[in-house]
Amino acid sequence: MNKKNSTNSKVQENGKNATEKTQKRRFDGIVVSDKMQKTVVVRIDSTKIVPGIKKRITTSKRFKAHDEKGESKTGDKVTIEECRPLSKDKRWRIVKN
Repeated sequence: MNKKNSTNSKVQENGKNATEKTQKRRFDGIVVSDKMQKTVVVRIDSTKIVPGIKKRITTSKRFKAHDEKGESKTGDKVTIEECRPLSKDKRWRIVKN
């Protein structure tokens, strides 16, 4: 009995229910490759300022994202959202085209 009461109080202290969902990360990017079935490669660009010389540097990162219908083509701007692991490399899915 004590265990149940302690877990319930922890849930109430944090103010979260079991039905609440966590916020997932989202990024806007450009489709670089659509050669795989139901998978596209999305490039995410970000700019950073180097503190010492105050120069902007653009870095990019590539993510494999799930595209169920295969609608996205190379060069399209898309929004990707984090999801459960779908394969060895895929942890993102396309939300908007």
